[in-house]
Amino acid sequence: MGLLGRMAVLAVRGGAARRWLGRPCAGGRPPARAAASSPALGRYGEVFRSSVEEPEKVWGAAAELIQWSKPWDRALERRGPGSESWFVGGELNICYNAVDRHVENGRGDHTAIIYDSPVTNTKEKITYKELLEQVSKLADVMVRHGVKKGDRVVIYMPMIPQTVCCMLACARIGAIHSLIFGGFASKELSVRIDHAKPRLIVTASFGVEPKRKVEYISLLEGALGMVQHKPEKVLIYRRPNLGHVPLTPGRDLDWEEELAKAQCYKCVSVPSDHPLYILYTSGTTGLPKGVIRPTGGYAVMLNWTMSAIYGLKPGEVWWAASDLGWVVGHSYICYGPLLHGNPTVLYEGKPVGTPDAGAYFRVLAEHEVAAFFTSPTAIRAIRQQDPEAALGKQYSLKRFRMMFVAGEHCDVDTLEWSKKVFKVPVLDHWWQTESGSPITASCVGLGNSTTPPPGQAGKPVPGYNGYLCLLEHSQAFGKIRKHSTSCISRNFQDIMILWMQAIWMKMAIYMSCLELMM
Repeated sequence: MGLLGRMAVLAVRGGAARRWLGRPCAGGRPPARAAASSPALGRYGEVFRSSVEEPEKVWGAAAELIQWSKPWDRALERRGPGSESWFVGGELNICYNAVDRHVENGRGDHTAIIYDSPVTNTKEKITYKELLEQVSKLADVMVRHGVKKGDRVVIYMPMIPQTVCCMLACARIGAIHSLIFGGFASKELSVRIDHAKPRLIVTASFGVEPKRKVEYISLLEGALGMVQHKPEKVLIYRRPNLGHVPLTPGRDLDWEEELAKAQCYKCVSVPSDHPLYILYTSGTTGLPKGVIRPTGGYAVMLNWTMSAIYGLKPGEVWWAASDLGWVVGHSYICYGPLLHGNPTVLYEGKPVGTPDAGAYFRVLAEHEVAAFFTSPTAIRAIRQQDPEAALGKQYSLKRFRMMFVAGEHCDVDTLEWSKKVFKVPVLDHWWQTESGSPITASCVGLGNSTTPPPGQAGKPVPGYNGYLCLLEHSQAFGKIRKHSTSCISRNFQDIMILWMQAIWMKMAIYMSCLELMM
């Protein structure tokens, strides 16, 4: 039965509640229904119209594919502009949905993460069972050192599996993680630490670039020398074979030593609107603004997009070639694929130079990737070094069927070159940190064409009732230009369920933004 068909038989409330019982590391008895993805989602036109006219039914049905520890009372409650709440009264845990339930559904030995690091010559496949063990013990470490629900944890780490474990461990106990891009220097890091005021910072000894090591501890120490807010503890993962780093007595904790003493910690149920993370974006002002993401709507939407937009079935391999420190990494390296049951490729490398311009082709072939997400900039870098993609021709991309690009507008020349060398549909789509998932896209799972006219970034994703408008001398947006400019206008009466909840510590800015967009 498709998503629209399910609307007729599903109550607006959530499904049966499920508590986390039994041994938290081993999982319990499989639930009666495995929540993953809808086998048939309906056609785009129907779903889009329904998302505008009856959003509670569309997203209430999508929410049935997520496990809730307490069913919601109302799918949507409107209190006014910018104060809508989704799945009111409902409680869940996104880590449980991303990890535990797959183990409970008999998929514990299936691959959750494919770690591929050409810069350290490391490859590793991590199962859901192994991921659960690490995450639940790391959660126990955090709790033993004073982290509780609502506390902030700053994560300053490279593209390694331990970073994903940190994110999930925070979510497991209801702590709010703030993952900071590992490329930021001490000054940028200090500003974000002072803003988030974390109880705990988690970092690694080193990051690895093609020609150098990044000394995370030195960068962190530089930041801590500038901050007013001092964290109580710093948990350090010392990467093997990269050199020794000393610990500061009384403050620093060794990752391996702490996990060796840890027990498995079960999931903590949180309200649907509980903040999952703070992700900093500079926007147009240059000052960092911490976007807050609500847990329930985020889980529901990401799970839905994996099939509705990206056209994937659970078990198919997915690769988002981005960084965990950006919104793409949060949504589509960590949470989205794990929620939906797709092995996610975690790539610690570059499009070129690790070792050459054939790197992406190797990863696609070796890990049998079905769908791939990257940026036009990465494609241009490959093309610049290997215009005929000769290095990629040695690889058989037998499972690869779809490629998505975002992060900037994809020029037609790059788009057409990508189609020619990768030999699959290449689809541009558009979104941003504040949205958390695509705003416009070719929704493959809803039957949108995989050959849209070049230059297009798809159609409005269901939930976004947007239109293009022209502004001249607008008082609302200021006299930025003499000529017209364009903007996306969102109908907040039909609000997308994971649009940012607020801006951390700056509610006045958030509300002024909403007023401009009305």
